[in-house]
Amino acid sequence: MAWSVAEAKQRLSEVLRNAAREPQAIRNRSRDVAVVVSAEEFGEFAAWRASRRARTVGAAFAEFRALAADDGYQLPVSRRANRRDGFSGRRK
Repeated sequence: MAWSVAEAKQRLSEVLRNAAREPQAIRNRSRDVAVVVSAEEFGEFAAWRASRRARTVGAAFAEFRALAADDGYQLPVSRRANRRDGFSGRRK
């Protein structure tokens, strides 16, 4: 249902009661300015919005490290071998 700002102010408790069932639009001069929704619906929206944010590479690696630590996985590290130094061409 759509309410004018004046109606919404006068009948706030009714707006809140109705918001538990469905979103309540508040209009000012035929333009939507706000929507009142239930706390549960807002929580679902906030979770959806957070899931849509782009993850950074650092966050992906942090998640991977946490998953690997939970499983007790350790990345095998091979011993360093002599290799050519890119500047002098000698082996180190």
